[in-house]
Amino acid sequence: MLSKILYPTDFSDVSKKALETIKHLGSAGVKSVIVLHVVNEKGFLALEQFAAGDAPKMERELMSDAEKGLDSIAKELEQCGFQVKKRLELGHPLREILRVEEEEAVSLIIVGSHGRSNLEEVLLGSVSEKVARKCKGPILIVKR
Repeated sequence: MLSKILYPTDFSDVSKKALETIKHLGSAGVKSVIVLHVVNEKGFLALEQFAAGDAPKMERELMSDAEKGLDSIAKELEQCGFQVKKRLELGHPLREILRVEEEEAVSLIIVGSHGRSNLEEVLLGSVSEKVARKCKGPILIVKR
């Protein structure tokens, strides 16, 4: 039975479509949703090496923006009757999603098919594709 969903989001349009799918699953027995955003640590390393301005300030702003995005999604899901847990992680997106899947013992992962970085996905494959190959439980990938 589906009771707990992991929803990794990068706040892209496709991840918003995945969110709409989740909203319809309350009637299927889903009780709770873990909303996960992973700030890619490679981005922080690049900021530290190449940022012309104040890298720590930019990092704080990036984390603050991500927290606001998580708050907005959590509010939407709570209005639909779900219990919501927010997780903001710093690391490699694939590793963090798989770690949270295991830690939270989720019933299903629901993720958008493509994120914000389309060029990287063409060259390296999308995070959702990699999660689908390596996750332990079922996954639903919502297409554009």
